[in-house]
Amino acid sequence: MAQLRRNHEKNKRGGQSFAKRIGTFTLLLIGAICYGFYECSGVFDTSGSESSYHQDRGSESGESYDDANPVSDRSFLPKGNNSNQVVHHKYYSLSYNDTYEIPEWVAYELTSKSLKAKNVPRAKKFKIDPDVKRGSAKHSDYTRSGYTRGHMAPAGDMAFSKTAMQETFYMSNMAPQVRDFNNGIWRELEEQVRDWAYDDKALYVVSGPIMDGIQESIGKNDVGVPKAFYKILLDMEGRDKKAIAFIMPHARSDKRIQDYAVTVDEVEQRTGIDFFPELTDDIEEERLESSFNIKKWKFDNKRYRLRVEKWNKQ
Repeated sequence: MAQLRRNHEKNKRGGQSFAKRIGTFTLLLIGAICYGFYECSGVFDTSGSESSYHQDRGSESGESYDDANPVSDRSFLPKGNNSNQVVHHKYYSLSYNDTYEIPEWVAYELTSKSLKAKNVPRAKKFKIDPDVKRGSAKHSDYTRSGYTRGHMAPAGDMAFSKTAMQETFYMSNMAPQVRDFNNGIWRELEEQVRDWAYDDKALYVVSGPIMDGIQESIGKNDVGVPKAFYKILLDMEGRDKKAIAFIMPHARSDKRIQDYAVTVDEVEQRTGIDFFPELTDDIEEERLESSFNIKKWKFDNKRYRLRVEKWNKQ
């Protein structure tokens, strides 16, 4: 499964010559003297501003993200199979399929604010979801199966609080994934989504397996092994609202992420799920779900090379 996200720093810091360091020190010293002289007169605005790169820090007030930002609006949730149980955790929701013991969909909002919060330690234990009425899959279902426990809501997206982190380790959030897929292109897509959420302030994210054609199962609970997975991103920030989706075959891939880009409508056709039915009006929904503009989504070529040259060979 993908590693926790590192808060990205866009200003790359290389080595500096001694002369440059002395010059920088001199400028800082002069600035400090000027600041002390003019502070009382109000010449400098000392209110501060957000830095231009991702900072690995928590709230300056000391208030945890966990307490300050519970999810309250769930109008972005999909509508899928009515026989599946919809479970609302504190930071994401899911629809659990009892037949295959995997989630039909997992949905949440990913924000730049949560990505700037200081990372909590990664959880260590996978747990049965206590809110699934008929019982979720178990950790042991995957043991020695040849498949990893693939997060639908990634731990890296929920590293802003202990509660959020622990919730992602419920077995109801997992689906069987081969290691080359989980640690390869699926990981790259997860990290790319975090970049987009940081740049665009917020994204609605929906992930899940394509359940048609499932023929293999693992464990005592017969956990279904999907042949493909999807992920949908919706950006409702500002005037330039946009959406994009991906359907990826459940296998190692050397192709680029964008080669798997599709419309939201195509995912709806493959899954029978109605995405974002209550978030906007019908006209806007049709526009967003029937097409996508790949040029509005920037892809990290360096990360692609890293996957092909390193991750896929591990």
